[in-house]
Amino acid sequence: MIDFTNCKQLKKAYGGANGNKLSIVRNGKVYMLKFPAYAKRNPNITYTNSCVSEYLGSHIFNMLGVKAQNTILGKYYFNGKEKNVVACEDFTSDNSYTFLDFASIKNKIIDSNSNGYGTELKDVLQVIESQNVMESKILLNFFWDMFVIDAFVGNWDRHNGNWGFLYDGKKDTMTIAPVFDLGSSLFPQIDESIIATVLKSKAEMNKRVTDFPTSALLIDNKRINYYSFITEHMSKDCDAAIKRIAKRINMDEINKLIDSIEIIDNNHKAFLKQILKLRKTMIIDKALNDLKSN
Repeated sequence: MIDFTNCKQLKKAYGGANGNKLSIVRNGKVYMLKFPAYAKRNPNITYTNSCVSEYLGSHIFNMLGVKAQNTILGKYYFNGKEKNVVACEDFTSDNSYTFLDFASIKNKIIDSNSNGYGTELKDVLQVIESQNVMESKILLNFFWDMFVIDAFVGNWDRHNGNWGFLYDGKKDTMTIAPVFDLGSSLFPQIDESIIATVLKSKAEMNKRVTDFPTSALLIDNKRINYYSFITEHMSKDCDAAIKRIAKRINMDEINKLIDSIEIIDNNHKAFLKQILKLRKTMIIDKALNDLKSN
């Protein structure tokens, strides 16, 4: 566990609602240091496990071939108290690029009927098809790859403000930004008592695959159920992403990563391993087997 307490702090500030953030420098690189947010949905724990979720989710994205932010787990001392934190490498720190979220690109579509932050799936896909910042097929494939991995890690907060592009003002070019903001994945507000209960109950484990968490994307103003959407093959482009992503998942490597996390106990590690195995089996493998048989 790296101690970030004495790292140089910059004046740069970061937005977002989930937890406090500092801009620090470590080994010549700029990081956004994220502190865990209060657990609004679970009064039985003081803080969420969002730092672990951010760290683990980012690493899983990278392991599955979709570039995500580099993250480091560590600690920070404030007023004599130790806090668990996650350092997220700032991919705009050299001032060559400006981050533009998908909502800002959505706002460029003059004849769009929804605002930039509207997450109706059909509107998002329409913007991907009609935008002119990059080849639409490249962006479409990235979007569905991200959707499938978000489904795998149970990310319920992928909205139009937390994914997007890096804009090079000198060249007037756009590239897809690394995936970030994964603190809402992997059940960050689960506590020890819930973990103990869920590990003993197949029904409770299954609910966390078939029922929740859901996507932030909407169909007819209703949040998309990952399990139903993917296993019922509601998008051919999503099916294509399933084929791409499924072959990259190595559960042994993911389990090694989980075992290496020092700040969670063995029960929490067991839960993470089991829920990821189950989400792979019941969502991704099921969808892939259906496609093969058909």
